[in-house]
Amino acid sequence: MTVQDTTNTHVSVGRSTAVMAGIVVATGFLFNFVARGVIDTFMVFILPLETEFGWSRSMLTGVYSGYLIMAGLVSPLAGKLLEIWGPRWIYGIGLSTLALGMFGASYASALWHIYLFHGVFGGIAASCLGIVPAAALIGRWFDQKLSLAIALAYAGFGSGILVIVPVVQSLIDMEGWREAYRLIGIALALLLPFLLVLPWGKIARGDPSLMAARDSLPPDAVGTVPPPQTDTKPDGWTIRTAMGTVEFWLLVQCFFFTACSTYSVIVQTVSFLVDHGYPPLEAAFAFGASGMLSIFGVVGSGWLSMRFGFRFTVTLSFAATLTGITALFWFSFAPVSVLVFVYVITFGVSQGARGPIVSTLAARIFARGQVGAIFGVIFMTMSFGSALGAWVGGFLHDVTGDYRAAFVFSILSVIGAVSPFWYSNRLTNPTSLDPHLNNKKETAS
Repeated sequence: MTVQDTTNTHVSVGRSTAVMAGIVVATGFLFNFVARGVIDTFMVFILPLETEFGWSRSMLTGVYSGYLIMAGLVSPLAGKLLEIWGPRWIYGIGLSTLALGMFGASYASALWHIYLFHGVFGGIAASCLGIVPAAALIGRWFDQKLSLAIALAYAGFGSGILVIVPVVQSLIDMEGWREAYRLIGIALALLLPFLLVLPWGKIARGDPSLMAARDSLPPDAVGTVPPPQTDTKPDGWTIRTAMGTVEFWLLVQCFFFTACSTYSVIVQTVSFLVDHGYPPLEAAFAFGASGMLSIFGVVGSGWLSMRFGFRFTVTLSFAATLTGITALFWFSFAPVSVLVFVYVITFGVSQGARGPIVSTLAARIFARGQVGAIFGVIFMTMSFGSALGAWVGGFLHDVTGDYRAAFVFSILSVIGAVSPFWYSNRLTNPTSLDPHLNNKKETAS
């Protein structure tokens, strides 16, 4: 083979690898788009369900809390089964479950039906279609640009909210909530054949050169995400050993309180705005627009964290979150549209911005171990925080008659979320922890 032939071969292989890496990110984006967009349509089902059945806000927001708890419980299992069964089965189960759940909800006649079909089925689907399997797969194709790649996959969350939630609100206005649920289920079922023909085998194998390089590097030189083989090594990080590290619990604190602050607000946004005179469709668009702006937050957080560091990026994002919550709080006293605009911009841009950072930190810190399973547990605690926030928002509304107490709860949660990046240096510029040292050596500050 000539030098020219060899060069052309390398160029062709490099182009093919880049295309596959792009497909992996696009796949993560697509199924985050579908899962989050469909499940968050519950925000526009709350008022019709309340009107027809007379259920209280706390009873209804408990459905969303149930979804979040189920997603949290199943996420570690989904991360583990991804390694055993492969992504085709995990994503297939997730999409099928979501379709059955939405279709089943259309026949609901009791509250437990909604808890089961939108809550439990939605939680199982979200864990199989969401960021846990996406981050694990993307980590096999990216190293230096891992933060940005995960952020792009996260952007599917906001895009799904922007597109799907207002569409479903329109369906409810035209056809009623039962027909809206039924049409969602049918649309998801039609997506299943497309999912099954994706090149899951290639996606699961990862970038051959990257995986080979990680296999050949000495332990201290391992990149941000390990090859799949390290999951089975007895001396790598496991869930149990990771829980013995300070870093693990710092990430848990950040994710848990971030979820409390976010979900005590967003689950109530549509109902809050309608209560204060907004037409339902406009309220759905405001909710969708804030979700859409999260695209800029998740992508921007990846870029900002590479340029200015994790502490600066996280602090900036939480400052924007506080601004948005404060705007809604004052809107409850003076309902002027400019305050909704401020909320949509600031809360929307910051929404989801911490997800790529925590994902990247977990992948980097626990590189030599079961990254998918460990991040699944961290994600589980976030789901518990989300469930608590969603329920507290509805409960405080029932007790006080408005959402002001929920906004105060959200503000306090923001403080709990950002503080790990200020009282500890372990998350500012972390490197891969050596499992043999059992976290006795301080990471770089």
